[in-house]
Amino acid sequence: MTPVGLTGGIASGKSTVCRLFAAKGCTVIDADLVAHELLLPGRPGYEPVVSAFGPGILGDSGEIDRGKLGAEVFGNPSKLGQLNRLLHPEVIRTIQGRLQALKQVRTLVDASLMIESGFHQHFRRLVLVVCTLEQQVERLMARNRLTEEQARQRIALQMPLAEKRAFATDIVDNSGTEEQTRMQVDALFEDLERTAWTTSR
Repeated sequence: MTPVGLTGGIASGKSTVCRLFAAKGCTVIDADLVAHELLLPGRPGYEPVVSAFGPGILGDSGEIDRGKLGAEVFGNPSKLGQLNRLLHPEVIRTIQGRLQALKQVRTLVDASLMIESGFHQHFRRLVLVVCTLEQQVERLMARNRLTEEQARQRIALQMPLAEKRAFATDIVDNSGTEEQTRMQVDALFEDLERTAWTTSR
């Protein structure tokens, strides 16, 4: 099995592309969902994160409130870096364990910070989903109900898409219509079928 990495910027359309691949029978492992699971009480990420950021990030039930945690780290690069250092190694270990257990050949690993964390080095193929900066801002404002300033602030915390292009083997341009994106995914799927997913690691 040769899994393929997939990344992009916040609100660039990774979820749309993953949904299109999943509709073709691909297994998609979402690193964000893995991170959320690791923050649950009793899971490996819970105690370190609560110890680092304090009980103020907890909800009434004792679970980590992701909204409170996000308010704590977004806009503060040092705290965001601290959170990433606590979670990323465990996220990577968990995903690698799931990949080893999977017998599904057509597998993608979706991670927003794949390049920043160095996880991209584990994949021979890395798909980058891109759109324009203004589209990122507009989509993020609509999706997360943020002001333009807040949206730009969150985007600025990530590596610019232009810089990520240097690491990618494949690009999906999500700046057009969903049909245009689907056509690119169709073509990329056929290429991966002929190359990455027909060979073993």
